[in-house]
Amino acid sequence: MDLRTLVRTLTPVVALLLLAGCTDAEAGVRGKPGAAGTGDPLFPKLGNGGYDVQHYALTLGYDPKTGRLDGTAEITARATQDLSAFNLDFHGMTVTGATVDGRAAAANRAGDELTLRPHRDLDKGKTFRAVVRYSGVPKTIVDKDTDKDTDKDTEKPREGWLKTADGALALGQPIGSMAWFPSNNHPSDKATYDITVTVPEKLQAISNGELKATPSTTGGRSTFRWTSKQPMASYLVTLAVGDYRLTTSRTPSGLPVLTAVNQAVPDESAKVLARIPEMTEWGEENFGPYPFSSTGAIVVPGAAADYALETQTRPVLPLDPGENELDVETLLVHEVAHQWFGNSVSPKSWKDMWLNESFAQYAEWIWLEDYHDTPAQKSFDEAFAEESNWAFPPAVPPSGAEISDAPVYHRGAMVLHKIRQAVGEEVFFDIVKGWAAAHRHSNASTADFTEYVEKKSGKDLTELWDTWLYGKDKPAAP
Repeated sequence: MDLRTLVRTLTPVVALLLLAGCTDAEAGVRGKPGAAGTGDPLFPKLGNGGYDVQHYALTLGYDPKTGRLDGTAEITARATQDLSAFNLDFHGMTVTGATVDGRAAAANRAGDELTLRPHRDLDKGKTFRAVVRYSGVPKTIVDKDTDKDTDKDTEKPREGWLKTADGALALGQPIGSMAWFPSNNHPSDKATYDITVTVPEKLQAISNGELKATPSTTGGRSTFRWTSKQPMASYLVTLAVGDYRLTTSRTPSGLPVLTAVNQAVPDESAKVLARIPEMTEWGEENFGPYPFSSTGAIVVPGAAADYALETQTRPVLPLDPGENELDVETLLVHEVAHQWFGNSVSPKSWKDMWLNESFAQYAEWIWLEDYHDTPAQKSFDEAFAEESNWAFPPAVPPSGAEISDAPVYHRGAMVLHKIRQAVGEEVFFDIVKGWAAAHRHSNASTADFTEYVEKKSGKDLTELWDTWLYGKDKPAAP
């Protein structure tokens, strides 16, 4: 008779005493806690192990007057190991309760790690549903890994939950999403989303994807329901609450376009925003089929955000009066190109950030070539001459603080231009389209990219990689 059969024949008290002296394996307990972090080379604590999220359903209520956010996050995931507990990344706010598969789960906080312990262990391969209820005033995050100078407030990158004059704006790159919802906060775990947001009736709540239904208003508050049916990395999720004017249109192929422009932004932005359908169609010609079910933009005053961000289907653009029209145009091209590169093809780790930014930057160069008679070689020469682009190799950022520095963008774009020169026009654009197709809605690394380019071109490009992608020193000549 084995131990577990023997236990069933004993009285409860005797059985408990016997099991107390058993090992986990002898008692039939298989689960172990999931890892509290992915081990990302630049942000090792971001993300978690032991499960893969399939879907987030967020139900939120926000009051701009008090700054209070009440939220429920329903997370559908699959266990990738036998799990006794698992972690979520969550910053600030108070967890008021949690369940796993409908039963109360213990919830413990340690810094930005929220650990849930289900009533019973989760078997490997099991799909489970975790629900976390929370409330509080979400915070703007300045992470030590992305903060270059802790003594200068103006140089601290602001992300997470940003309070605005008329509401709020949520930006997540690279760590900020955990400021307003618990998640597996790493680009390697992408999921679909449903986001329901209730705000005062005179305001709008704009997010990714498409509205599921016409906003409803009850008791002086309006509810907006957004859905994103294609997988999305957590850092690309956004929410803008405020007084926005909405404009809808379609691309030539019929893709829905929604632009939301804050009332504080001057109307002069309308001319450039009206070109989103054209830019999207141009992107399809150069990069292949558009990867999502809608496109558009969220435009906010410059005071609301320090930077633009390629939030999925609806990039955020901060604009001030008197902005140079060409600068706004190329910025928008950059963010539209990110929908293919960064959003659909997402990095396996934050060290692969150059794969996002090099393609978006090079898209600007191609756009200038196509629409403004500026050869890509001229853009390359200007980038080559700029010394800040040579601070480090684009594929080897020294730390998380440098993932948005000049080499990642401009030297990364130089890598793509050298590939174009090495393989020729036709093969280069076949590579660009093929790369976007091969990793559509998934993740890819630098090694994946270099292997793909060599396979598709039939060329050994070791010297190119060693010099332009990984080389520490600036070449003597371009």
